[in-house]
Amino acid sequence: MTASSKAFASASDPSADVTSAHDKILIVDFGSQVTQLIARRVREEGVYSEIVPFQKAEAAFLEMKPKAVILSGGPASVLDRDAPAAPMSILRAGVPVLGICYGEQTMARQLGGAVEAGHHREFGRAAIEVIDACALFDGVWEKGGAYDVWMSHGDRVTKLPDGFRAVAKAPGSPIAVIADDARKFYAMQFHPEVVHTPDGAKLIRNFVRKVAGLKGDWTMRAFREEAIGKIRAQVGKGRVICGLSGGVDSSVAAILIHEAIGDQLTCVFVDHGMLRKDEGKTVVDLFRHHYNIPLVHVDASKQFLDELAGVTDPESKRKTIGRLFIDVFEAEAKTIGGAEFLAQGTLYPDVIESVSFTGGPSVTIKSHHNVGGLPDRMNMKLVEPLRELFKDEVRALGRELGLPDIFVGRHPFPGPGLAIRCPGEITREKLDILREADAIYIDQIRKAGLYDKIWQAFAVLLPVKTVGVMGDSRTYDYVVGLRAVTSTDGMTADFYPFDAQFLGTTATRIINEVKCVNRVVYDVTSKPPGTIEWE
Repeated sequence: MTASSKAFASASDPSADVTSAHDKILIVDFGSQVTQLIARRVREEGVYSEIVPFQKAEAAFLEMKPKAVILSGGPASVLDRDAPAAPMSILRAGVPVLGICYGEQTMARQLGGAVEAGHHREFGRAAIEVIDACALFDGVWEKGGAYDVWMSHGDRVTKLPDGFRAVAKAPGSPIAVIADDARKFYAMQFHPEVVHTPDGAKLIRNFVRKVAGLKGDWTMRAFREEAIGKIRAQVGKGRVICGLSGGVDSSVAAILIHEAIGDQLTCVFVDHGMLRKDEGKTVVDLFRHHYNIPLVHVDASKQFLDELAGVTDPESKRKTIGRLFIDVFEAEAKTIGGAEFLAQGTLYPDVIESVSFTGGPSVTIKSHHNVGGLPDRMNMKLVEPLRELFKDEVRALGRELGLPDIFVGRHPFPGPGLAIRCPGEITREKLDILREADAIYIDQIRKAGLYDKIWQAFAVLLPVKTVGVMGDSRTYDYVVGLRAVTSTDGMTADFYPFDAQFLGTTATRIINEVKCVNRVVYDVTSKPPGTIEWE
């Protein structure tokens, strides 16, 4: 299956769509970095939403039959010769449409208005003044009021299309929000989907509920029931193998599939020797003993660590781990034999990111380790029950399935494991040191009641040693770096502001309880410019 067909399988194949009984909103993507946030805001209202590049929008609209459409922002100018545009068939379909930033500009221009460049550019926070009431503002903004929003544009609408009226203005955008109440067309120059627009989620809610009139019946309980039916229909009496990493995504996928088909599922858990402390035991106990799911536990740590000896380049580490994982998994699949289907925990962001809105290549920041990289020679059909969900929705589904909260709420853990938290060469000694330091750090966070306030926290073993004094003796030992970030989606992040006492106490525990460590530092880098992980 190609990336493009994967991305739109649920829209083109009704039998593969567990959302067919629910109202839907189609989001036409013009390349904004925050388009995913639009989908998340819509789903927060209990309405299923799906993102498609503008080139695929017309076909997706016909197949999906959405009750409303949202046009995203984007980096282009509508004045460019080959500027992206919304399909006119959608604008003539009689469904409510909401345009955001570039979406407002292309809607206005395509319907007969005018857009000009070279005026006052607005990037960042801005104040918007409401000059007239409309359904979008109902119960949120009042006429004459001024409200904070997040702008990011250079062009602006300078002439309204027929049927529209201006309902809000900003210093750099005299026509900042437009409304055509008869056609239920609304558009805004700012971004309501980002947290920097405080009332943005409420405005989107008004569009979803009051303008489009959608009831919001897309829940995790409904998704669970429909997904089980879909899995049974797809698999029949066939056998399924699932590559289990122990993370939330693959675990939820495995439990959902097991609920659907029972012992037709076999999970394969490959321990590559770079897991967190007691991770292997936790996974085996949960699946083999608590859920009674057939599980093959493969200890391949020697094979992985032997091949990684001497490897220091981060990309080489990732690629080596990915290649070995495929080799081990493929060997176990052959041993099991007879499986027609491969299950994996693919999420909706993975699907979106597999198809850029331009169809062109994007810059690789770092490779991602995923079971989806299994070779075509395995000749297996994919079962991806979570491919329509965001991360927070997977956690909600996990709770719906009865997974313990301490497991469902765990911080993300990368496929290559501690390998990318140990810059430089990987050795068993370094991994053992890092495991202990990381376990103490997470224990401290839990004891302080901060775990659920942090998106991700972990320790890093730096590839340097420093001089210290312990017990009146000179030491020359490793440095441990601590990282903790807050985020809503992992796309951007900021460091968590621990107080000095917490950091001091944690550093003392690590130095006292972990051999070969004599110094602890805290990472205060945001993303961007840094990434969350160190490699």
